This record gives sequence, C-alpha cells and structure tokens, in this order.
Amino acid sequence: MYDFAADSADCARAIEAGLSDYLSGARLSGPGPAADRVVAAMRHGSLEGGKRLRPLLLRQAAAIFSVPRETSLLAGMAVEMVHCYSLIHDDLPAMDDDDLRRGRPTVHKAFDDATAILAGDALLTHAFTILADPACHADAEVRIRLVAELAAGSGVGGMVGGQMRDIEGEQGGFSETDIATMQAMKTGALIRAAVRMGAILGGADPRALSAMTAYAEAAGRAFQLADDILDVTATPEAMGKATGKDAALGKQTVVARLGLDGARAMLEAIVNEAISALRTFGPRADGLRATARFFASREK
Repeated sequence: MYDFAADSADCARAIEAGLSDYLSGARLSGPGPAADRVVAAMRHGSLEGGKRLRPLLLRQAAAIFSVPRETSLLAGMAVEMVHCYSLIHDDLPAMDDDDLRRGRPTVHKAFDDATAILAGDALLTHAFTILADPACHADAEVRIRLVAELAAGSGVGGMVGGQMRDIEGEQGGFSETDIATMQAMKTGALIRAAVRMGAILGGADPRALSAMTAYAEAAGRAFQLADDILDVTATPEAMGKATGKDAALGKQTVVARLGLDGARAMLEAIVNEAISALRTFGPRADGLRATARFFASREK
C-alpha cells in the first residue's frame, strides 16, 4: 500500500541533500569563482524548509513508467530551484512585500533586495544547467524536452505571466474565467511541467502524456485553491508566512467570489477530476492520487 507521508518525507530529504550539495561555490563556479554572498542567499532561499511537492509530483509521475527515484532526482531539483527562485522574487517589496517565508526571514530581509534578485536569477539559470547535463538523462533529446517543458511552465505563458496577471487583478475587474486563467499560469503551470517532466523521463507515449497533463492541470487548480482557502483560515504560525494578504491586497481569488463553503465544494470537485484522469494507470498512480488528496486536506 502506498504511504504518502513516507514517500513525501523521503523525497524532501533527497531534494534537500541534493540541493545542499549542488548549491556550493565549487559546484556553481563558471569562468570565474562563484560569489559567496549570492551562493549564501541561494541556500537561504532553497534549504531547510519547503514541502518539495513539485519534485514529489515529478518523481511520482516518473515512477508510473518505472523510472527509479535516483534517476528523477536531478530533474526534480531543477523544478524546485525554479520554484524557490519564484518565491524569492515574489517576496520582494515590489511584489508581495513579505517578511517571512517558511518561518524565516525572506531572502531580501536576511540579505538585501539586490542580492535577493540575483539569488533568484542564479537559481533559475542553474536549474537549466542541471537539465542540460548528461547526468540528468543520457539521451540529449530527452534533455531538450525537459528544458523546453520547464521553460514553458515558468515563462511568460506560464508562471511569470500568471504573476503579471495577478498584479493586474489587484485593480479589479477579473471574471471567474480570468481568475482561473491567472491561477493556471501562476501556480498550475509549474505543477503541470513537473508532472509532464516525470512522464517525459519515463518515455510516456502521447496518450499517456495527455492523461498525465489532464491530471496535472486539475492538481494545479486544486493546489492554488487550497492555498487561497488557507490564506483565509490558517494562522501565520502554521503557514510560516503572513496570511490574510489576498484580501488586504484586493487579490482576485475564488474564495473572494464564492466564499469558503463554495470554494471548498469546488476544491473537492477538482480533486476528483484530477484522480479520474489517472484511471488508466491503475495502482501505479496511487502516489499522484494521494498527492491530489493531500492538496485538499493540507493545513499549511
């Protein structure tokens, strides 16, 4: 029987160890030596915290196609580095202006704004270095597909574009369709990329990749909706960051439109949609099913 708690904890430990080893001056040096202050800021924004859910999704997707855990580790690290870069930049005064992340000072508070910007830039850049390395996968065509997938999920048509739409939404006037599009880009696109990257590592055929994509898109919507609910219901201590900011900033969310009961009912329906997309994979997809259920039940 699949054990979500054990699998997620094991994945988090593996990603933590991998990132701790990789994010060092010796590993990150190029034509010149790595700048110690930037490396320290990268480590501050990436280590000692985080649920590592995107690498977990990648690993669970890859496992459906019999990819060993150690084979999916580097791709999972790359996705997590892009996620961590986005959090560092999202916390900046020009964005959400947050002082806490994972219960610790945000990178711009622990260092300064300029260092935080550069640390995020470096995490993004080195994520693609990892994917381009033959150690990630022996087949160059697979590596190219992984690079393209992560770039699409994190770029203007994905996470970055969603962040821009989120800022625009603070001015009001968003319809429910606009909110869904923004959230599918801001949060869902990187989740979608993680799942699809796992399938790509496993050599999924077009039909299987389509089913995995349907799951990923629903899972991404579920994660963001759960996050919006927690912004209303959870304490800052539980979340390790400020809560109640969506309403204070006038952000357009499903919770603001439907209320908590309506949002919770929608969340349940979306989780069921995600799970239904996996029916052709049988027990091999129990990990992805458990993660979708976790999205709906998490308390932080």
